[in-house]
Amino acid sequence: MALPWKTLDRFTSDNETLELRQRGERDFIITLGSQVLMNSKAQRSEIALGQLGCRSIGSHPAPRIMVGGLGMGFTLRAVLDALPARAEVVVAELNPRIVDWCRGPLSDLTQGAVSDSRVVVVMGDVAQLIVKGATAKKGRGFDSIILDLYRGPHAHTDKQNDPIYGSRAIELTYSALNPGGTFAVWGENYDEGFFKRLSRGGFSVTTEHPGKGGYCHTVFIAIKKK
Repeated sequence: MALPWKTLDRFTSDNETLELRQRGERDFIITLGSQVLMNSKAQRSEIALGQLGCRSIGSHPAPRIMVGGLGMGFTLRAVLDALPARAEVVVAELNPRIVDWCRGPLSDLTQGAVSDSRVVVVMGDVAQLIVKGATAKKGRGFDSIILDLYRGPHAHTDKQNDPIYGSRAIELTYSALNPGGTFAVWGENYDEGFFKRLSRGGFSVTTEHPGKGGYCHTVFIAIKKK
């Protein structure tokens, strides 16, 4: 008989209620209303996202990385495991309670990733952080921008004006990256329109499908041409 879920915490943001639930010692889920957003037992694609986002920069002596969305911290853990001691990882997260969860009950799942000395957590919208990166002084760009948001690109995305996945946002992301930099994006499913917008935006694009069963999760890997 399965153990019952226990709600550890909940909060409402933009009229949506998020809950952190636990059963047993290491079994956690984060829910949005009736939808399970994240499951500590099913993080294959999130881990792959972090690994793929750093694949081309692992030999850089002091890379600068942006991670959009903290979630349970598995993507961040994968990023940190791929990077050297002198790396800088800027994490953009909208909800301080998510950060509290990762520093609290979820911390052991990722060996305290959010508290790593290489990590700087910025409370705010990752789209605005990308805008700042696009206008930063030369030499202060990012070597990789990795987006692990719970709503990825999809067929109904505004092709031009979506603040994350639209063509204008892609142009800003391109400008925020250093030459040869990586833009890695988690998607619940493959989206042809997003793939094409990345290609038209000057990126060399590939995809991988690391999930098993359920949704065919997609990782988009877009490399800025040097």
